[in-house]
Amino acid sequence: MSQYDRALLRAAARDKGDRTPTDLSRRLMVAPATGWRLWNGHTAPSAALVAAVDAAYGVPAAALLRRTPVAA
Repeated sequence: MSQYDRALLRAAARDKGDRTPTDLSRRLMVAPATGWRLWNGHTAPSAALVAAVDAAYGVPAAALLRRTPVAA
């Protein structure tokens, strides 16, 4: 299982001038609700969104996603 690094996503977005969830959703071309959920950490990005983040912000999947331990 993996979790995404929301702080890294926000930092990369700010570096490109995106300061709000709306800015993020416009750049990634996703619904405003999806941008809000990503910005605020209420959802993990799909493979397509991870690819869009890489293309838009230069953050590769390996940096954006981190493995989380699975409870036994």
